[in-house]
Amino acid sequence: MGNPKRKISKARRDSRRAQTFKLSAPGLVECPQCHEMKLAHRVCANCGYYKNKEVVSTEK
Repeated sequence: MGNPKRKISKARRDSRRAQTFKLSAPGLVECPQCHEMKLAHRVCANCGYYKNKEVVSTEK
């Protein structure tokens, strides 16, 4: 069994482990109906449209 020649510093160890904990921003896109920002592949909370069809009726 091979053994490490030197101690791995905490900074080197933690920077290697940090790659698994990256956070990414949510995919925001512009609604084609009302031009508000919404999450991709979801019904627009402002107008209730999804794929150019009204899915949820909203009070105006």
